[in-house]
Amino acid sequence: MESAPAIFAGAVFSLFGGGLLAWTATRVRQDRPVAEGVRPVASATFAALVAVLALAAGTWCFTRL
Repeated sequence: MESAPAIFAGAVFSLFGGGLLAWTATRVRQDRPVAEGVRPVASATFAALVAVLALAAGTWCFTRL
């Protein structure tokens, strides 16, 4: 029973990170802004960094099982 929160948190972090990374890659490939009113390179870099951090947090949660 104690592994259920780790599974839930790992799934949430992994889904969020994967979705954000896919969305960011799609926006960059289409030459569309990732965030309105922000420089394209800065917004894409920040979004990709947050996505990778979320994936790393999900991986860390799954290693705690």
